[in-house]
Amino acid sequence: MRRIALYGVAGLAAVAAAGLFVTRAVPVDAAVFDGVQGDAARGEQVFIAAGCASCHSAPEAEGEDKLVLAGGQAFPSDFGTFIAPNISPHEEAGIGDWTLAQFASAVQRGVSPDGAHYYPAFPYASYVRMTDQDVTDLWAYFQTLPADATPSAAHDVGFPFNIRRALGGWKFLYFNDDWVMADAATPELERGRYLVEALGHCGECHTPRTALGGLDTAAWLSGAPNPTGKGRIPSLAPADFDWSATDIAYYLETGFTPEFDSVGGHMTAVVDNFAQLPASDRLAVAAYIKALASE
Repeated sequence: MRRIALYGVAGLAAVAAAGLFVTRAVPVDAAVFDGVQGDAARGEQVFIAAGCASCHSAPEAEGEDKLVLAGGQAFPSDFGTFIAPNISPHEEAGIGDWTLAQFASAVQRGVSPDGAHYYPAFPYASYVRMTDQDVTDLWAYFQTLPADATPSAAHDVGFPFNIRRALGGWKFLYFNDDWVMADAATPELERGRYLVEALGHCGECHTPRTALGGLDTAAWLSGAPNPTGKGRIPSLAPADFDWSATDIAYYLETGFTPEFDSVGGHMTAVVDNFAQLPASDRLAVAAYIKALASE
């Protein structure tokens, strides 16, 4: 009996060790960024495409105030309400005392400087596909933005979703850097894939989620319930979406649909961002969406 008990204890210890290993937070290797030089001008384009100001500016901010990344916007979900934090260069209230590697760990791995998991309301599950150069350029641009002393508000997340360590299990199930469109056959499609699947994180809203909140990539861009509870995010899948590439590019520039309707809701910010990007980027996104029919 003693031997059985010892085997049982050893088995439980092994399971516990495996659980700790699976749920650990894994930051980036800081050495990856050795010698990588950031360019703030290029970083501004990354910032716009990634929609950083759309989530992290203060509620109701307009114009130049959108560059003050004071946080405070609320994002409801089935798991609680997440509040965008202050990510301005303020050394105490924001991220002004972070290193490039810590910034990259947050953006590409969802890991905080103190080694905790971030909630995937922060779309690092898409940003993981960002290039190291783009992350470095984005960090350089962040240094040019105004600092703000507004404290970050706490998320409103109840048990058991407030157990940060458990997010390691979520990452084990859903977090990887695989492309949904495995083969981008042309440079335009490759750019479109990068904008849709990485920087623009379009799948985060347009793709349905599993019961645990992971993206159901088998139903990629096929529409999903609106997290606010109002309506539904439309499908961009070929069977449901028949806009031409020109229609898509024009919509991303102007906000006008082929039916002469205009953009609304959170998509307004997306169009505001894409309208600032080169026309080639909007055409690349359109090419990607149209190419989904051949996937």
